[in-house]
This record gives sequence, C-alpha cells and structure tokens, in this order.
Amino acid sequence: MSLLALIERSLQALNGDAAVQDRQLAGKIEQYLLLIEKWNKIHNLTAIRNPQEMLVQHIADSLAVLPHIKGPRIVDVGTGAGLPGIPIALARPDWQIILVESNRKKTAFLQQVKIELRLQNVEIMAQRIENMKADDEVNTVISRAFSELGTFVALTQHWASEWNSDCRWVAMKANCSEQERQQVQAPFFIERIVTLTVPGLDATRQLIVIKHQAG
Repeated sequence: MSLLALIERSLQALNGDAAVQDRQLAGKIEQYLLLIEKWNKIHNLTAIRNPQEMLVQHIADSLAVLPHIKGPRIVDVGTGAGLPGIPIALARPDWQIILVESNRKKTAFLQQVKIELRLQNVEIMAQRIENMKADDEVNTVISRAFSELGTFVALTQHWASEWNSDCRWVAMKANCSEQERQQVQAPFFIERIVTLTVPGLDATRQLIVIKHQAG
C-alpha cells in the first residue's frame, strides 16, 4: 500500500474532527513526512526514519489530540520537527499555530515546511519558551516529549495572564506517573487526564490537561 493510501486510512481510523477527513490533508501530510525523511538524513530531526512509522507515532499521535484541545490560538512548546503543531495546523487551517523551538537546524526545517506546504497559519519562534512575551491571547499551550510536568509549567507559567484566563496547558505523555503529576503545584492544577486511542499504536498515550487557578 502506498504512503498516501496509508495516510488516508489512518485519517479515517481517527474518525474524530471533521477536518481530518479531507483528501487534500492526506497529500499535505505525505509531503510533510517526505520532508522529514529527507532532512533526517542530515539533521537527525527524529529517531524514527521510516515514513510509515512516522505516520503512526508522529502524525496520528498528534492528530489524536484535536478533539481535546481548544483553539484558535495554540502555542507548541519545544516543537522539534513540528510535532504536534504542524499536523494540527494542517488539520485546522482556521487556527493559528505558534511553533517554539530554540534549535536553529530544526527551525530552518520548520521554515522550509512552512514554505513548501504554504502554511499561512503557522508562526515560527526561534527562541526558548521562557523568553517569549506572553502579551497575546492563547487558548492552549501544548508540549510533546518536551519535559516533565513541573518544568513544563515552570517555563510557561508567564502565559497565565489576564489575556489567557481560560487557557489550558496540555502535556502529551506516554504514561505519566503519580510522582510526576504531583509536580503540578498551586496555582496550577490538573483539570483532567485523557487517555488517547491512536490508530496503529499499541502503546499508552495520555493528555495531562492543566489549568491556572486565577485569583
């Protein structure tokens, strides 16, 4: 089966947000995967080399969060090769995705992806998240394989402001221990834990949804 056919089957299996049912989306995802494969040979963007494996472990994993996050403005912390931000941006062109990555080689890759996929809804910030100004409204601050919860919250706590009173911090985890969950301290608290089903992936995936208690 071709890569494009596998992508289409994966999108159908997700059966979540209506936006992931578009054939054009499958073509964009294929283009994105092939770009990762090409750049991986020089820049080591991800340990996974095979586009078919990337489809399951990177793309489907990223798209599975869509029903559980709120837009239209998303900050993707430590995005690396653009995960989960690029798949989200492709599936939700009506959302604005801010990709934050301090590694220059990876941001060069992200710029190339933005150009070749014509992603008008993506902004790339080549800096550390703690150095970003939090002066605009943000609905979701998300991270994938970035850090433990305590560090994630500590580095992004400046986003808890009057502009972002309803913001959620969302950490994508393979399996979050009770010890790690206890790192989330007041005025932040874990609002809910979502167990994700990722088509083709026989492993645990969780979303740890965190909120700031204002006042």
